[in-house]
Amino acid sequence: MTSTRQRLAIVLSGGGARSAYQVGVLRQLGRMRPGLGLDVLTGVSAGAINAAFLAQSRGDFGSTVEALARLWLGISVEDVIDADSSSLAGNALRWGLRLISGGRRTAAPTRGLVDTTPLARLLERSLETDALGALVGVEENLAEGRLSALAITGTNYGTGRSVTWVQGAEIDLWERPDRTSERARIAIPHILASSALPLLFPAVQVGGSWFGDGGIRLAAPLAPAIHLGADRLLAISTRYPRTRADLLEPASRDYPAPAQIAGNLLNAVFLDLLDQDAMHLVRINGLIQRLPESKEFRPIHLHVVRPSADLGRLANEYEARLPRALRFLTRGLGTRESRSNDLLSLIMFQSDYLARLVELGEVDALANQSSLLDFVDGKPAEAASRHL
Repeated sequence: MTSTRQRLAIVLSGGGARSAYQVGVLRQLGRMRPGLGLDVLTGVSAGAINAAFLAQSRGDFGSTVEALARLWLGISVEDVIDADSSSLAGNALRWGLRLISGGRRTAAPTRGLVDTTPLARLLERSLETDALGALVGVEENLAEGRLSALAITGTNYGTGRSVTWVQGAEIDLWERPDRTSERARIAIPHILASSALPLLFPAVQVGGSWFGDGGIRLAAPLAPAIHLGADRLLAISTRYPRTRADLLEPASRDYPAPAQIAGNLLNAVFLDLLDQDAMHLVRINGLIQRLPESKEFRPIHLHVVRPSADLGRLANEYEARLPRALRFLTRGLGTRESRSNDLLSLIMFQSDYLARLVELGEVDALANQSSLLDFVDGKPAEAASRHL
């Protein structure tokens, strides 16, 4: 990297339906800085959908995030999964038969608990692609210098490795324990693979291998943006930072229901690693500042935006409005037995819940306007890096 200009990256983590919160933050940022230039975009899970949409748009940042907000505000559960009772019952039955079959092959293969064909159709309608499904706008933005790189991460179920698909100009690939990178023309299958919530959504085949959600093995969610040359990382998390008072009030005092256990597991997979990686980055920055000046090391400035409310607890308010069959299925897992419903919030693609999350993101971005704008404007980056 010979340029002295600091490169700005937006890092979008996973969280299923909770990624609507990211859209609210971006929407408010777009109102404050409609001409904001982005160098690197990285996305995991549902964050991959948002990153891909931003990367393929030819408009300015303000108009792009408005279009992204309109997309999310128009989504219903039926746009993401097949919520028909016969489809859900058939999938649940196949899972049950597999459990009691003793390993015998059932009549039909067991894949995800829900059918995500509607999500594939939604992406096909919302993203401009060529005959192979690749995002046309990404190539144009790269060629014209409006973007340096787009990175989408998936998990190879066959090898257990985290794979980051990268499309960009003058990029260097990387290889680390249990995670690697590959050049690719980012296409809809990459986005679907990155968004395939384990067990809930079916795996997606890419290049002859089966892939699932990118957050499963991505031990360093900030790393792709750093490898791609970013100096400033704006990371938008969907994890509410629980206070000491929250921790003293457990989600449930009864024996934990499957939904509560699954929610903890999914948080560990998708959200906890971002906090750990952010803490490590701040510590490394501190070490670099103590070293003599060197061209080999550079500080990476970080600003993390987090929700000011528990998105899992908010999901409880909208649970009764889910389609009947999906509501019946989730209640069977114990979603009504917990105050904070992290599992439910992942699949709560209910239009009113999504609208609430977009609004919360806007409010949080506005409340932190000063530090957020200082960061994206590049001044003072050091102070913003401590805003964690």
